[in-house]
Amino acid sequence: MRALTPAELAAAPAKLRQAAQDFESHAFAQLLQPLFASAEPSRGAFGGGAAEAQWRPMLVDAVARQAVRSGHGLGIADAVLRELLQRQADSRQETTP
Repeated sequence: MRALTPAELAAAPAKLRQAAQDFESHAFAQLLQPLFASAEPSRGAFGGGAAEAQWRPMLVDAVARQAVRSGHGLGIADAVLRELLQRQADSRQETTP
């Protein structure tokens, strides 16, 4: 797998770039869920409880989204974007007579 060049990244449609980052963010959040679930909420600043448990998935998603946005995610957004671009090019070739 080769990395995308800066020119390829710049040429990629914004919606495809966003879809790749969203995918990475979702995958990272899934990996973070057990970490947050195993933390002892009663030791936290708010003491745990049902309300904290309800909001935890949103916190995990926000942490994952920010990590990906800052470049500290899983590092798969480029691979996903490359695959999306390749599939888009392939579908264009199939429809062109």
